[in-house]
Amino acid sequence: MAELLKDIYNEHFIDRFAQQIKAEHPGFPVERFKELVHAEGWESLALKQRMRRITESLSATLPPDYRDALDILLRSSVDCRGLEYMLYPDFVELRGLDDPEASVPALAAFTKYSSSEFAVRPFIRKYPSLLLEQLKAWAADPNEHVRRLASEGCRPRLPWAMALNEFKTNPAPILELLELLKEDVSEYVRRSVANNLNDISKDHPRLVLSIARRWYGHHPHTDWIVRHGCRTLLKRCDPEVLRFFGFVADERISVNGLVLSAEQLCIGDTFTASFRLINGGDTRTLLRIEYAVDFVKANGSRSRKLFKLSEKEYPPGEIEVKLRHSFAQLTTRKHYPGEHGLAIIVNGEQMADTSFVLKPQTSC
Repeated sequence: MAELLKDIYNEHFIDRFAQQIKAEHPGFPVERFKELVHAEGWESLALKQRMRRITESLSATLPPDYRDALDILLRSSVDCRGLEYMLYPDFVELRGLDDPEASVPALAAFTKYSSSEFAVRPFIRKYPSLLLEQLKAWAADPNEHVRRLASEGCRPRLPWAMALNEFKTNPAPILELLELLKEDVSEYVRRSVANNLNDISKDHPRLVLSIARRWYGHHPHTDWIVRHGCRTLLKRCDPEVLRFFGFVADERISVNGLVLSAEQLCIGDTFTASFRLINGGDTRTLLRIEYAVDFVKANGSRSRKLFKLSEKEYPPGEIEVKLRHSFAQLTTRKHYPGEHGLAIIVNGEQMADTSFVLKPQTSC
């Protein structure tokens, strides 16, 4: 069985981390700290809950003065790199929200080794003017991790994080930051800019399209950001966005012979499908080919999700295209029995469709 992500916080890590703190603070009560961490309910806690249990245990065992405790953590963090050490900025979020003078520089320091993308958000909400100026300063920092924090920390819809509804409503302050970072030399930073732009597109599609038109064609870095930042709009088959990237409806393109490997299958199974893509013209044509599955939901209704198959130029003639899809239960998608739909989408146009029945595992 694959190891659960939450298990990065295992007994070995907790013991090693306690010794790292003790090296900087000899009076640190290691055993008491570990008792608090492993108190009732530890095994059932999810990743972020375990992180918060650790920081609460630190709060109970480090010096009561916040700045004294922060100084110990700053000294101990230098060699602590990786996702698991996001507990350092989590401590700042837990204890330091009323002391931005000490906390905000600490978030910049900690993000160099892990990431302060979650912890900075309550500060943005409580001190918007101060933090927006700080984010602009971070956007010019020589360290790529700090520059990334300027974008990642203010994403309106950052996964696993507090939503910043003010930026969902009015993303203008974010756009000032993205302008500063759109040609950044670091792919790590540029990916964050693209993800931020994609977040904004979910609430302001026409605004993001206008940005795409303004940014595109001036720099290779920015061209990639625009394309990745518009991925949700492309998945929605937004006609203006499809046209912007050259995916236009073409009557010379057709799809024939959509065939499934089985008309009935069980939850947990994988099916394959194939079809013939025909370019009836005499020139190569840029095509974005996707398949859509109309999933049955718990209430019996259906919800469509698109999956990209390819995005390239196709020569004149006929070519067979195959796809493979698993109906294994996932933490991100639960499958329900019933009649599902399958459709083939080319440049935003549905060109073929069929249906199949997904049966419960108990009947297979």
